[in-house]
Amino acid sequence: NNREEVIENTKAQVMEMLKQTIRPEFLNRIDDIIMFAPLRQEEIAQIVRLQLNGVKKMLHENGIELLYTDEAVASIAHAGYNPEFGARPVKRVIQRKVLNQLSKDILAGTVDNSKGITIDAIDDTLFFKN
Repeated sequence: NNREEVIENTKAQVMEMLKQTIRPEFLNRIDDIIMFAPLRQEEIAQIVRLQLNGVKKMLHENGIELLYTDEAVASIAHAGYNPEFGARPVKRVIQRKVLNQLSKDILAGTVDNSKGITIDAIDDTLFFKN
């Protein structure tokens, strides 16, 4: 796979750079170099589903049923995708665009929490519906 090849080549380059800059007695103390590959969009979408399932479980324990569409997952994954920071932005997007907004909509009466609530998206804009 090309991705693994790039990681191995990068690892070799890092080791060469270390050999040039670090004295041998310190270099011997390095056991291994761990390379982290940036997450792909599909992997971020899987993480979004896992996070939304956690939100779904939490809301279920409070008597609120939550569903989400593939469009909502794609929208959250797109908003939370940052190859440099991994999945960390996803949690912030879910907090801001799902939990905070859902709380506001329930308090405003825009959605009825006694009925099932679905998270959907059109053109990367999330919304809630009963």
